[in-house]
Amino acid sequence: MAERVRVGVLLSGRGTNMVALSEYKRREPRAYDLVLAASNVPEARGLVAARRLAIPTWAQSHRGMDRAAFDCVLDAELRRHRVEVVALAGYMRLLSPEFIHAWEGRILNIHPSLLPAHKGLDTHRRAIEAGDLVAGCSVHIVTEALDDGPVLGRAEVRIRPRDTPETLAARVLEEEHKLYPATLDYFCARIRRPPIVEGADGGA
Repeated sequence: MAERVRVGVLLSGRGTNMVALSEYKRREPRAYDLVLAASNVPEARGLVAARRLAIPTWAQSHRGMDRAAFDCVLDAELRRHRVEVVALAGYMRLLSPEFIHAWEGRILNIHPSLLPAHKGLDTHRRAIEAGDLVAGCSVHIVTEALDDGPVLGRAEVRIRPRDTPETLAARVLEEEHKLYPATLDYFCARIRRPPIVEGADGGA
């Protein structure tokens, strides 16, 4: 098997998608390794989970720093761990244009809607209020425009008549935990072969 791609995960909360990425690669050989879990929230529960999984961690609060300055520190830490691909997993902070340019085409994000629908926050309430029949999640490449990069994979969840944002969110999260690892693996298996996964479907 080819050398695995070194992935750094950015998180701000529970880190459940990071755990899903780790569990997926433990089942059988995959195209990636998780070499760092980094956070802008030092008390994030996801960091505790990462340590239990023997994933190196790094954390620093962004408070008191402008976006570009913080991202410069973050960039240096990623490079110190020889990260090749960045996976956002509940990272609740916009990345600076400088950071996105430095990692162009190598930042993935999991978003809880069927992009391009419902970009941004509060996606589940908005899907219900819009009368959508289905919701879901998408894995996409990060660009400067919010939730607007090329979509690599999607998974759908039917919206039930009595769904609340909370019940819908729980079912979508289950799909995220399946979609993100499979799509990241697919992406990493091909990232060394130009062109980089353009127009690919992550197997949703």
